Amino acid sequence: MVEFLGKEYGYVVIVVVLYCFLNLWMGFQVGKARKKYKVNYPTLYALESENKDAKLFNCVQRGHQNSLEMMPMFFVLMVLGGMGHPCVCAALGLLYIVTRYFYFTGYATGDPQNRLKIGEYGYLALLGLVICNLSFGMNLLRR
Repeated sequence: MVEFLGKEYGYVVIVVVLYCFLNLWMGFQVGKARKKYKVNYPTLYALESENKDAKLFNCVQRGHQNSLEMMPMFFVLMVLGGMGHPCVCAALGLLYIVTRYFYFTGYATGDPQNRLKIGEYGYLALLGLVICNLSFGMNLLRR
């Protein structure tokens, strides 16, 4: 299996693991926000009628939730596209992680628009990963 993938695929694996660490960090931030804004489990989102800090907590929660929603697509694009273009996918994956960090921290300010200042560029990284996957798929069909 290792010979099939090539040593550069190791970069892809490392980037996927880095995203896991980012996800854990975001989860800890949600936990801290729960304590700070007094939002107890199992409540997913705070109600503004019950908590004056609901919007602040909900922005932290939503930033993490959106990252969780995007994670399966990111992982599949990394794992498959990385088989054909490991270095390009690893670089795009790192770009995605950096933009996802800024997406989360921007969202966590309490102003949802702040997530897009740098975070919106993550979609370009995803587009690049989609292109790598299409290229990999076409190369497989040409064999």
